Amino acid sequence: MPASEYVTELRAKAGPGLIMFPTVSAVIFNDRGEVLLHQRSDTGRWTLIAGMMDPGEQPADAVIREVREETAVDVVIERLAGIALHEVTYPNGDHCQMVNSWFRCRATGGEARVNDSESLAVEWFPLDGLPELNPYAQHRISTSLAEDGPAWFAAPGEELIPGW
Repeated sequence: MPASEYVTELRAKAGPGLIMFPTVSAVIFNDRGEVLLHQRSDTGRWTLIAGMMDPGEQPADAVIREVREETAVDVVIERLAGIALHEVTYPNGDHCQMVNSWFRCRATGGEARVNDSESLAVEWFPLDGLPELNPYAQHRISTSLAEDGPAWFAAPGEELIPGW
């Protein structure tokens, strides 16, 4: 998906240098305990539904919007599952640090399908049959498994995933 007008304006000022962005991710479970993933159109890799927040948008609103836009699935948020900083450098050289809040969500309606240009496929997967995922996606899923409990965060001085 092309960058938003907000990101385009920031990049015009900052070039490829470091910009921090607030982002959200959804770890979505259905009634069978399966997790909803999408296959990204830019990398071909399977991952969680995620995206950047819009200026003025609350994280909970952003995660519900992103899920609907990318998968046509309606969700309710069950809890905040974690928050962490992670770095991304895009193929064009743009450098970002994403402050990501991820939420444990429950699907309440809609049919999971490709709903925008960000996905090649959208599928429900059993936890014991997940496709290959990067360590960060695995971490967000594992920290979302408990129905209750505290949100995960890196302790002061701790890396998100050491060595990643």
